[in-house]
Order: sequence, then C-alpha cells, then structure tokens
Amino acid sequence: MNSLGHSHPEPTAVDDAPDVDPITAEIIRAGFVSITEEMKTNLMRTAYNIIIYEAQDFTVGLFDANGETISVGLGLPMFVGGLSDAIKEKLAFYGPDGIKPGDILLTNDAYIMGSHLNHMIFTLPIFHDGELVAFASSMAHWVDVGGVLGGKTTDIYSEGLQVPIVKIFKEGVQDEELTRMIATNVRFEDLAMGDFRAQIAAIRTGETRMRTMLERYGSKVVKASIADLFQRSEELARQAVRRIPDGEYTAEAFMDDDGVRIGQRVPVRVRVEVRDDTMTVDLSDMSPQVAGYFNSGTTAGRSAAQVAFKCLTSPGSFPINNGSLRPLNVVLPPGTVVSATKPAAMRWWMTYPMTVVDCIFRAMAEILPDLSIAGHYADLGMTQTYGVDDATGRFFHFIGGPQGGGWGATSRADGQSATICINDGDTHNAPVEVMESKYSMITIEEYALRQDSGGAGRYRGGLGTRMRVRVSSAANLNAFMDRTIYAPWGLADGRSGSPNRIWIERADGSEARFVNGKVEAKLSPGDCHVVELGGGGGFGHSFTRPALEVLSDVQAGYVSAKAARDVYGVAVISDEKSQFVLDEAATNELRSNPRD
Repeated sequence: MNSLGHSHPEPTAVDDAPDVDPITAEIIRAGFVSITEEMKTNLMRTAYNIIIYEAQDFTVGLFDANGETISVGLGLPMFVGGLSDAIKEKLAFYGPDGIKPGDILLTNDAYIMGSHLNHMIFTLPIFHDGELVAFASSMAHWVDVGGVLGGKTTDIYSEGLQVPIVKIFKEGVQDEELTRMIATNVRFEDLAMGDFRAQIAAIRTGETRMRTMLERYGSKVVKASIADLFQRSEELARQAVRRIPDGEYTAEAFMDDDGVRIGQRVPVRVRVEVRDDTMTVDLSDMSPQVAGYFNSGTTAGRSAAQVAFKCLTSPGSFPINNGSLRPLNVVLPPGTVVSATKPAAMRWWMTYPMTVVDCIFRAMAEILPDLSIAGHYADLGMTQTYGVDDATGRFFHFIGGPQGGGWGATSRADGQSATICINDGDTHNAPVEVMESKYSMITIEEYALRQDSGGAGRYRGGLGTRMRVRVSSAANLNAFMDRTIYAPWGLADGRSGSPNRIWIERADGSEARFVNGKVEAKLSPGDCHVVELGGGGGFGHSFTRPALEVLSDVQAGYVSAKAARDVYGVAVISDEKSQFVLDEAATNELRSNPRD
C-alpha cells in the first residue's frame, strides 16, 4: 500500500486465458491506439467550443473492467489519472452489477478527478456476451459551468455546478431531467449541450470499435492481450528505473502566491527515491492546501508524478497504459495543494502541478543530465475578458489562451519556443484568426516571440510569447497567472529564463502594472492587455555556446545584440548593409574575461 491507501494494481485477470501469439497481441495493441485516436478525432471535429476543437483541452480513453488504463488518446498528460480514477469511483458507487448496457455515467466531482468543475467526464460501459469487459470515457473542458466569473473564489461552491456521480443515460435512455438541470446552470446552453453530444459521440465510437475487436478475437484473447500489454509496458519501465542510480534526490521551487494571500509564496518540494526497479515520488512536504483557488486534488498530484516518470522512463512507448506506471509509488497525504480536500477552491487547479513536474526533473538532473530538462514557464497564460458587446448587446466571455511559452533546454538541444506547458501536452495555441472571428469585440494586435526571454546557456532556453489584446467594448478582465516572480531555472550553470507577466495599456496612454499575475480590472473601450509568457532555462554556461549559434540567434531576432555581448560574450555588429555579423576579435576578448 502507498500513503493513499491504494495497493499496486495487479495485471488484468484472465481466467483460462489462451496463449496470445505476439503478432495478434501487437495487432490488438495497435488497435487500442487506433480506437482512442478515432475517439479523439471525432470529439475534436464535433465539439462546439473553441477550447476543445482548437485548443484540444480534452482527452479520451479505453479502460479495462477494473478501470485501469488501456489506452489514452494523446492529449493532456495531466488527464491520464483523472479518467481512470473517475471510473474506479463510479464502479465503487454502483458496483459492477449496478452498471447496465446502455448506461452512461457522468460526473465533474473536482475531488474525484483532481481538477476543476469545468471537466465533465462521461463513461460508457462496454459489454460482450453479457460481461462487462471495458469502458470508453471522455473528459473535456466546458468553457462555462456557472459559478462566479470574477473575484477570488475560496471554496468549491462558488465555482459552479457540481455534478455527483449520476447516470445521464439509463440503459440507453437519456435522463431529460438531469440534462435540463445541467443546461439550466450554464451561461451558454447551446455550446454546452453541443459539447455534451460530442463527448457522447466520442465514447460511443470507442464502444463500437471495441465491440468489433471483441467480436473478431473474443473477450479472452482481448483480455489476455491487455494483460500482455500491461506486463510488457511494466517491464520496459522497470528496466529504465534499474538504470538510475539508487538514492534519494530532492528539489524545491516556489509559487508566487495563492491569489488571496498576496505575496505569501507557496513552496513546492519533492523527494524522489530510487531503489532497484522502483521509483517513489514523495510529495509529503508540499504546501498545505491554500485559501485561494490554485488547489488540485489527489489525482492531479499523482498525475504530475506520473507525467515526470513517464518522460524519464518510457516516453516513446504507446499506448500510455497502467502497466508503464506500476514501478512508480506516490506518497501524497491529503490536505496539500496537490491533494486538497473539500471544500477547497479548485478553479485554477492546473498551475501548481506543472512546477511539481519541473521539480522532479530538477531533482534528477545531476544523475540523469541527458534525461532532464531545465525549468519552463509553467503556466497557461489564461485570461478571461467578459462583458456586453456594444455592437450586439449580447454577453460575451472571451478566454485568452492557452498561450505558448518557453521550455527549458536539455543537455543536447535548445528549449522549444512558444509551446504549451508540459502538463497540457497536446493543447494547442488557438489561431488568432479563429479567436477574432468568434469575438468581434476583441482585436489581437500582436502574437510574437519575446526576444531575450530564453535563459542563456550552451543550449538556450525556448522563447516565450507576447500577446496584445485590445477591446472595443467595456469589459472585465481576470488573469490567473503565476511564476511572475520565480523564473524558470537553468541547469549546469545555465541561466534562468524570463518570468511571466501581464499589464494593461490604457487608451489614454497610461499603464497599469501589477504585483503578480492575478488581475481583476475594468477595461474601457480601446484598452489593451498584454500577456508575456516566460522563457525556459538554459543548460550549460552561456560562454560555451558557439559564437556562430549566438550570431544566428541575433539574426533571427531571438537574442538582442546587447544580450549577445553582455550574456554570451559574443560581439555582434551591423555591417555596411545593416546586417548582423560577428566581430571575432571583440568576441575573443570578451570570452577571455568572463564575468561569472
């Protein structure tokens, strides 16, 4: 047992299971990946909200009869645990005999899935010859689930509609009363119900394809193939852990504050222990849950550890499944910012776990330099702009972001620029043209890379981005950013990247600056808010970066000529054609007298 009371999952039971030849097992393994990818595509193409069909803030998956993950559609890594945990809770609530063919189970319980109420989880049981064999499930972000728009939430009750575990379909018949209750409690019923139907369609696709597989191979062969997949994935992960030196490794970082106790930093501390073929991530020393809205549940804390573990052990092994996570133990007592208990506010649940992942890499950097990564900007850069459109008289609610920032450098490569944070994986930048077409009252004047934001090093951190959004109608602005004080760190003498920040440029030319990234402000017509996301940390000393690579960075606009000289010790000048060229003599002199 670990500290959460969960025993290590056992392989899927297969009574009198036939031997599965490797070719059949591989065909079925690939079939699981194909099914979840089709589910993902169907949801993306039929959803109504831009955050699903453009940003791809959702995930889908197949699970065995015990709720263990068989395959998750590539998407948000932090959702890997949420679906499985929700299915296990649904099984515990109804019991295996209480779930019937045609039932669809729904919840958005924040403390089951570890995240905020915007995540609706639909689950469809899959039967074969009267036996419950598997589940198809989807989790997607609904833009609105009621609750307050502005303000600092300090409990879950103010954050929107809470849906306990219910059967939204009972043996194939939709519960219209429950459906009306949900529709009544959201601001944009047409969009919410469109996403409702899209999620149903996605899991029914999973059911259809899984039943086809069961009919072709039989349930015993399919279940034996699942057990084989789990076993092979587990062994691959254990082999990777065996290559890590035994020992204990620690790291810490700090978040700016919880949005309520302004300026009171929140510690993030991890301890990683490696013994033989098992890794333990101990999160016992995390900050206690906070008064503000940055808490997340146990599933999120465990998922953060799983994301880092998967990256360190078997990042290229698919599908992502239960077996590949068996060598990981997570120690996580209740009541921390990543294991919060009711009624903790959860609205911005995703922020702190990102830095947990970063800290696990930081803890392992000295012994696994080729597998670790410097700190990244670790935020979504999300804003909410809402009000009444002067042109139409209709209420609008514009979600700015997710916005790309800089990832940390590695021992072999520069960090990625303008990339969504690690825990949100396949989430995409929404195209400017799409956002402007949906919201006529906003104009995105700039979406560009942020020069000099990447931490200097032998390998440079990725660049963050700058987005300028101007409104033509009066509006309210809320922002929920962190890591505006504690910048992404470098490794092996690499420098830190730039932190995140936000400010407002008023139509009269004045500016409003803030002590952190948590903003509640009024916008007048013509006002503009600017979000700058940080860059990743660098890897290695900046003076070891080849001068020609620094010159290339200056020519591309990634690094200024001043930073090239001051930080990299490289003199870049303009020639008679106003083109940047290298001054080799000045560079040699600068690098012969390093300042640090």
